[in-house]
Amino acid sequence: MLRAKTGVAAVGLGVVLSAGGVSRQEPPLWDTGTFSILGYDPATGEVGGAVQSRVFSVGNGVLWADADAGVAATQAIVDVGYGPRALELLRKGLAPDAIVKQIWEQDPDPLPDNWSKQGRQFAVMNLKGEHAAFTGPKATGWAGHKSGTFATAQGNILAGPAVVNNMVEAFEKPSGHLSQRLVAALEGGQTGGGDKRGQQSAAIVIVKKNCGVWLHNDVVLRLQVDDNPEPIKELKRLVEMWNARRPRAVTPECK
Repeated sequence: MLRAKTGVAAVGLGVVLSAGGVSRQEPPLWDTGTFSILGYDPATGEVGGAVQSRVFSVGNGVLWADADAGVAATQAIVDVGYGPRALELLRKGLAPDAIVKQIWEQDPDPLPDNWSKQGRQFAVMNLKGEHAAFTGPKATGWAGHKSGTFATAQGNILAGPAVVNNMVEAFEKPSGHLSQRLVAALEGGQTGGGDKRGQQSAAIVIVKKNCGVWLHNDVVLRLQVDDNPEPIKELKRLVEMWNARRPRAVTPECK
């Protein structure tokens, strides 16, 4: 389902028959459970994303951002190549829904038996806040996504749809800088049950052209909590510390 208000995929990765004829689900080769949000702030022009998972250092494979393009999230039965490709197509001016469709349809599905494209989940947002998301029919349940005005939330191996619903609701409340709203979205997702397996890592990235600290820096903020029993809490602490003494860009238009 492309750019639906709520997309759902509750089918497992694969089913095999045991000796007694009872079906059982084959586990994925690697951990996949994740929930993420992409968001845009029209007041500042900043765009970014945040993610949490019961996976070590989840930020390394999920979040992709380019101040000349937008942001993307790649998760579930991940093909990390979706991220750079999404940014490339955004730079060419393609609409997010067209990008989602093109990337998934052109995926050659090199490991269909144990890492199928049918289980991929990803989202794309441009610099105007326009966005689209996709949840494959074999993403491990509960899996799905939800669209907001300037946000898209998506996740897999979740407690249920309340996770993505809460994330969008929390993000859309006016509660400070984009970084604080993205963290609030993660908190909302966790309140909704989060990743069914628990917590381990979280990350956030925000970009805007030339608006990072120092000169010619597009990264407004990038933080990772790679291994923590309460990664959202720790990420919030870091974000609040950053906001308390937010560094100012040297580029005049960003002051």
